[in-house]
Amino acid sequence: MPALNHPLPHLQTLANGLRVSLRHAPHLKRCAAALRVCAGSHDAPPAWPGLAHFLEHLLFLGTERFPVEQGLMAHVRNQGGQLNAKTCERATEFFFELPPSALAAGLERLCDMLAHPRLDLDDQRREREVLHAEFIAWSRDQAAQRQFALFDGLSGAHPLRAFHAGNRYSLNLASRGFQQGLQQFHREYYQAGQMTLSLVGPQPLEELRALAERYGATLARGQHLDQRRPPALLPCGTRSYQQLEAQRLDLLFAFEQLPEGAAPALDFLCTWLQSAKPGGLLAGLQQRQLAQSLKAQTLYEFAGQALLHLQVNLSTRAATAAAQVSELVGDWLGFFRAQGDWPELREEYALLRQRPLQVASALALAQRDSRQTVDELNEQGIAALKAVLAQLQPQVVDNFSSEWHLPAANPFLRSPAEAPRAGLIRGQTSAHRGLRTFAQDRSRSRRETSALHLSQALPTDGHDGALILRWRLASPAPAGLHERLLHSLAPLRSDAAQAGVQLSFASAGEDWMLTLSGLQQPLPAVLQQALKQLTQPADSFWQENPAPLDEAPLMPIRQLLRAFSEQPQAVGSRSAQVSDLQALWADAHWDGLALGLPAGIQEALGRVLQRMPGTADVGLCQPPAAEASRRWQSLPGDAGEQALLLFCPTPGPNLADEAAWRLLGQLCQTPFYQRLRVELQLGYAVFSAVRQRNGQTGLLFGVQSPSATLSEILQHVEQFLQQLPEYLRTLDEAFWNQQRQALAQQFQASLLPLEQAAQWLWQAKLAGHPSDYLTQLHASILALTPDAVIQAARVLQAAGGWTLLANGPCPGAPWQEAQ
Repeated sequence: MPALNHPLPHLQTLANGLRVSLRHAPHLKRCAAALRVCAGSHDAPPAWPGLAHFLEHLLFLGTERFPVEQGLMAHVRNQGGQLNAKTCERATEFFFELPPSALAAGLERLCDMLAHPRLDLDDQRREREVLHAEFIAWSRDQAAQRQFALFDGLSGAHPLRAFHAGNRYSLNLASRGFQQGLQQFHREYYQAGQMTLSLVGPQPLEELRALAERYGATLARGQHLDQRRPPALLPCGTRSYQQLEAQRLDLLFAFEQLPEGAAPALDFLCTWLQSAKPGGLLAGLQQRQLAQSLKAQTLYEFAGQALLHLQVNLSTRAATAAAQVSELVGDWLGFFRAQGDWPELREEYALLRQRPLQVASALALAQRDSRQTVDELNEQGIAALKAVLAQLQPQVVDNFSSEWHLPAANPFLRSPAEAPRAGLIRGQTSAHRGLRTFAQDRSRSRRETSALHLSQALPTDGHDGALILRWRLASPAPAGLHERLLHSLAPLRSDAAQAGVQLSFASAGEDWMLTLSGLQQPLPAVLQQALKQLTQPADSFWQENPAPLDEAPLMPIRQLLRAFSEQPQAVGSRSAQVSDLQALWADAHWDGLALGLPAGIQEALGRVLQRMPGTADVGLCQPPAAEASRRWQSLPGDAGEQALLLFCPTPGPNLADEAAWRLLGQLCQTPFYQRLRVELQLGYAVFSAVRQRNGQTGLLFGVQSPSATLSEILQHVEQFLQQLPEYLRTLDEAFWNQQRQALAQQFQASLLPLEQAAQWLWQAKLAGHPSDYLTQLHASILALTPDAVIQAARVLQAAGGWTLLANGPCPGAPWQEAQ
């Protein structure tokens, strides 16, 4: 494995006051920028609630130099990147991720839109309606309202208790005072002295520095301003409060006058508070059957203040449960406080904070650097942690229970004593059930002959790798069995994530899928443990079903997206028994895909896969059959807002169709957003994208609206598709060439992040495409002509096989209710 670059970024301050963080990460395939403004919703004038959030929205509406169709959002979409922004209490963040060749243009647009917004009054009126629709959705979202309700116990004078989202009534655009306040807020805070720009990418450090200096210099010169300090979180003499609703207990602890280093100290404390390992607080609550889960997080931290939240999902409705939990929390805190300077935990914390950085995306690294995140508990952090614990327990507790002990070390954070031997898989026989070597995969033109395909699409000398395993069940699983298995994997998922490996176990239709992606070295050990827990669960697995988590329902569009991804699963009618699980694994057939793994890791995986349950099967991947019907799937949910997803698949499985659909998807994004969100103002949740499901590539259109009916939304979408060919004919040759090249570049293996490549190659495997799918698709995109894409847009309107997911009933012909 190649050596990692130094974990600390390069820091400097430009002449205009802009603080710059630069990180050269040669292993990355993409680059990212994150710009953090030290001004948020709590810094806006109290007379105009939501002004800071409103300004964040307005900044994306184009400038004189870059109108909206040429602005940052359009640029990032056209390059296949991602971007977002968010307004927090004391900061506003703007961030995007792009291919390296597109970074300069993206950074130029970002700095221009922050420095020279138009703030046109007509734009303000339209965007205020979008913000109002977002406010309505927020006010109906139970999770958002529950989060806001957590602050009910705070002092009424603290800004956390105030309304900051903004809506039609709080943003008085006609008021001269509002317009002056908007201009002044931008002038005071959107200047270089209040900003930190973080750039991360594979480019040399000097190139990143040149970009930061060139475009950062366009921001107005300024000095850093002290943000006003808030009043006390709680009335004098009060340090905490609690809320109890059904079987959810929320414990909140307020801190004042904390020293520097409080943020990492609180994160350190939360890490061990919510640890599920034996001897910890959660294990103690579970053993007493008081709670099934515990989550600890810092809800707020600024100017020496902090608010710590413990969410406990209780296992009982007993009247004394809350008091027992609070007592045990205090007892554990006494034990934790007595552990000196926590040398073992500090070493473990440094490892688990640094390990995921080795496989973090450019965007994640840029956001982390812009916030100046500390990844260890240094001497300053130790002093801050002791101050935190002193406020939690003013009186030292020395008679705590003897049951507590420090958590065991994460087994995946350290290399095994015996490193895997290099070379091809040793002694490969039929017992390996279909595992093949790179040597056997030299000929890409022949059909796949093994159940686990070791792809050569990406090099194997990087930091990370991916493994996807699928089991096709011979019969429906008993009710609740998958959920029980998923619950049993929770501790393993946590340990794996800390070690830089993301693990998921999903069900979709007839299939169960296990996916591992991340750092190469721990992958075999994580897989071994996962297979053991899935096939040989502990005796406690068959005891009483775990109580369902107390989760607030998702907003409608997110519920539809989850259903689209997961797909319905057939389940049996009776509870699962030991024999049922054994029979399911014995009768299952499996296949899979591995990517980015060097020979030594392949060998280690080969030894683990000898214990793979089920039978290897090369025939599971059959291209989906084309359908002529239009299916409507109604999902139950909150009908306060109407939401739908429309999936329009390609007419066939050939790569020419997929190439045309992908270019159509790229060309659709900006005009679809502009038409339905900006012009028609249907709502703030409006998007279009290319998605793949079961090997099918298609265009996915999504809309959630607080005012339009499902029929009206669908009519607008269909009208857009009808007008699409005419829109495409208005595009000039230079634009066509630019878009085609930008799309083709996204499928160059040398520029693909591994996780994205794994998903694309898996979908290609499901569709029956050859091993050189990426190369062929790249060539097919470059070969596209405008006439071919315009013809594809016409076919799109007439094609069948559309699937629509909605939170309302089927309207009838031509739609058919999905079975």
